[in-house]
Amino acid sequence: MALVLAGMIAVPVSRPKALASIADTARSAYRGDVPPLQYFQARDGSNLAYRRYTPSGPSVNRAALLIHGSSGSSIAVHALAKALAARGVESIAPDMRGHGASGTRGDIAYLGQLDDDLADLVGHLRGQGLASPLTLAGHSSGGGFALRVAGSVNQGLFARTVLLSPYLGLKSPSTRENAGGWASPSVPRIIALSVLQSFGVTCCSQLPVVAFAVQPGSTRILTSEYSFRLLQNFGTHRDYRLDLDPANGPISVIAGRNDELMFADKYREAMQSKANIDVRVLDDANHMDVVSTASFVAVVADDLATR
Repeated sequence: MALVLAGMIAVPVSRPKALASIADTARSAYRGDVPPLQYFQARDGSNLAYRRYTPSGPSVNRAALLIHGSSGSSIAVHALAKALAARGVESIAPDMRGHGASGTRGDIAYLGQLDDDLADLVGHLRGQGLASPLTLAGHSSGGGFALRVAGSVNQGLFARTVLLSPYLGLKSPSTRENAGGWASPSVPRIIALSVLQSFGVTCCSQLPVVAFAVQPGSTRILTSEYSFRLLQNFGTHRDYRLDLDPANGPISVIAGRNDELMFADKYREAMQSKANIDVRVLDDANHMDVVSTASFVAVVADDLATR
């Protein structure tokens, strides 16, 4: 058994071919007036990065915490944050640990650390005087993580949760194989590490288990690989229904009908018609449009600012 597991762990991660549609849509997004990074201290003593967008229009006494998708950083939700600021909504966009300027790129220290970091960030913001009700909005893997939070002990920190083209894991009908070519996992390594984890062995969970279809030369700003423990934490549990069932607050799903990474028309089925959840599918929008393209970003920003 040890030899078999060792052989499975030895199977390396391979980089998939870059997805042009993801890079092209993201590249077209508005990038002007990016606020400087600020930092807060997490409970382990690490200084983690975030950007804060103060309202440029009349305040509506709402705030949003925006979680970027896999491989990204706070820059990925800049267009949405600016649109919210124009509508009077204060926005906070963190570099999630393992991304951007927060922590070790592609890794975290333990499963659950991202949940702790989020609670620490909210505590930091409240301590700085942010009193408005908070909406948690996450895109792609960040949307999966937002659902994880919505069903956790931290759900009371947020008045509402918005999932933007969320990745809900392999058990969701909305998930395309390998996220439509965006992700290339080392399945043998993931299986072997899962077996070890079931026996309480976590010594190898820092190993990379998935690579993303990022453009060549983009690794200065993007995270190209995830460790086993980061992959497990930045999203839903293995079965997303473990997060969906205990989620009591209002949840909205907004996605593009032309999403090339997910089956957008399957989100209603995935949400199981729960009374506290509504699903909206935008015609002609792809996976990145909801956080990058002005016309679709406006739809999302209007929703966050008024509901």
